[in-house]
This record gives sequence, C-alpha cells and structure tokens, in this order.
Amino acid sequence: MARPSSLCSYFFTIVTFLLVVLISTTCEADQSKLPKKKHEASLFIFGDSILDAGNNNYINTTTLDQANFWPYGETFFKYPTGRFSDGRLVSDFMAEYANLPLIPPFLQPGIINRGYYYSGVNFASAGAGALVETFQGDVINLKTQLSYYKKVESWLREKLGNDEGRMRISRGVYLFSIGSNDYYAKILLTKGYTMLNSFSESNHVGMVIGNLTTVIKEIYKTGGRKFAFMNVPDLGCLPVMRIMNAEKNGSCLEKATSLAKLHNEALSKQLFDIQKQLKGFKYSLFDLNSSLRKRINHPFKYGFKEGKAACCGTGQFRGVLSCGGKRPVKEFELCENPNEYVYWDSIHLTEMANKQLAREMWNGARNSHVIGPYNLKKLFQIRYV
Repeated sequence: MARPSSLCSYFFTIVTFLLVVLISTTCEADQSKLPKKKHEASLFIFGDSILDAGNNNYINTTTLDQANFWPYGETFFKYPTGRFSDGRLVSDFMAEYANLPLIPPFLQPGIINRGYYYSGVNFASAGAGALVETFQGDVINLKTQLSYYKKVESWLREKLGNDEGRMRISRGVYLFSIGSNDYYAKILLTKGYTMLNSFSESNHVGMVIGNLTTVIKEIYKTGGRKFAFMNVPDLGCLPVMRIMNAEKNGSCLEKATSLAKLHNEALSKQLFDIQKQLKGFKYSLFDLNSSLRKRINHPFKYGFKEGKAACCGTGQFRGVLSCGGKRPVKEFELCENPNEYVYWDSIHLTEMANKQLAREMWNGARNSHVIGPYNLKKLFQIRYV
C-alpha cells in the first residue's frame, strides 16, 4: 500500500535544514576508520548512479540526475545524501567490509582537509557514461572522472612521498559501474546522439568498451593494479523500460536487453585480454545482470515481495521516474517498506538489494558464474610491494 506524496513537502523541509550538519557530523564520526597504518588499501570509485554517493549535488544539472531530496536516503541516513537509493549503495557496503569509512564524493567540500583521500574517493556521477556524448553537459563523464583521479593521485604522492604514495595507489581497489547510460541514451534518442545513433549496436558497444579500456590503462600507468567491475544489468527489465513496452503488458524491452548482453560479453572478453597484456593486472568481474535478474524473477526466494515494480514512482510498475516530486512528473507513490522491494525507484535499487549484491561481490565463490576470477575480499587482500 502506497503512501500519498503529500508528506513530501513536510519531510523535505526538515531534511533540507539538517542536511549540511548531518553530512558533516557523519564524516567526522567516521574519522576513527581512516587508515592509520602504512600501505593500507583504499577504494577509488568510478561510474554512474549505481555508485554515485553525491557528486551530482555539486554540479549544475537537472533533478533527473540528482537524488538530494526526500525520500532518497530515508531508511539508513534519514536524510538525502545524493545516493539513488533509500539507503546505502554497493560501494558503501564494500567500504564497510574492507574496514574503510564511507568513501566521500570527490566534489564534496572539505574532504581534502579531513584526510579522506587516504581511504579513497568516489568520482561516480549519476547519468555518466563512458562516452563523452552521453547526457553531455549534465554529468561528469568517465574521462573527466579520470582527470579527477589523477589530481588525487598527485596529491597522495605529494603528501605521502613517492614511495608511500605509489604503495597506496598499487594497493588500492578501483571499482567501476559504467555503460548503462550510454545505452539508455541511444534508446531514448537524447540530445547529442544524432551521430551515434547511426552506428550499429556492436559498433556502439565497441566505442563504450574502448573508452573504458583507455581509462583502465591510464590508471594502470599511475600504478593501479587491482580493478573491480560490475557488468550492466538487464536494462530492458528496469521498471522505466517496462512501461515503454505497454503493448506487450510491460514485458522487458528487448532492444535494451540486447544492448546489455552485447556489452557484457564484450566487457568479459576485454578484461580477459587486458589481464594477458598488463603485468600484475588483477580484476574482479561481478555478473550484476544475472544476479539481479534472479531477484526480479524470484523475489520471495531472496526475501523480497516485489521484484518488478519500484517502491517509489508512479504509473505501471511505478516506472515513471517521479520519486520525490522534484522531476517533470510531480505525482508519486511511496511504498511502506522498501526492504520488500528490489527496486527503489524506476531505475535504482533499494538498500536491501544493494546489500545482497555487495555480499556476493565480497565473498562469492571465485571463478563462479557470479564473480571471478577474484572476489572483492581476495582482491583487497592482494599486496604489491
């Protein structure tokens, strides 16, 4: 049973007042987890809304690419942080499992003064793609995220000295979730995509994988050796895509599903090839696509009650991205218990779903169909000297 959206203004007024104070105190409270010993691992995060911890709060963009308003963040943080969920993201759980603090967004004011670069930085941006043209002007694309990382890398070498800085970089884990928006944009025929829509699906995927490969190799040149990747989910089965297939009773949109499949096959092959090319390159590839599909199709098996419809939104499957009432469509409904849902809004996952996926990434059986050749726990344990 949904709650009416009339509560939105009341809660949003309260959380807006508390937001700045709470973000600050949360960061300060996590100081005890900052790395004290030399050579401890760090976590550097790149990608899109699956991993964005709030970078888009600080750029000039649209509310379609922001989540800094109620009811986002309502369950764990009790206020909106910019994360596209009711609570924590996969990367937040990953930091917890690695005994690190919450990894802050690069653009969050003041983090450099608190020493957070030592634990890692989150560069991800909702709406971002591997292609510069993807939602251009509204997001921080992967190339720009790389430029931000290079600033942090230089800062670490300057503050720690070249040897210690090199050690920190080589023992860091570099987590990626990228590609989904490059295919959303192609399907939705967004601005700036006139030329790219002339390419075949395989050529389009090739450009995405090519740009990602360039970034991987640039990080490798700086000393990064341990990489983790989440492949692209079944885009056609997102609530926002199902409503585009109304004539087929909201079944998965085949074009989007096909693009995701092509991307994931190409990504798997490319990482295998890179491992053979780059000495010391270690990686973990998580099959988000299949793991999430299991929860969509068999929610009760995983402790959910609903796998296809979103907790927050409007329309069939709550597939209209209206959660929070700050986007073009103002009306929305909100479920009573997000933990019963796989999807939080029409695109993004609930904290409960994120937690389950993070557990699989962290300690899933190596070289299984879900994760390999390393799980994240093992990847963090690898040491370079």
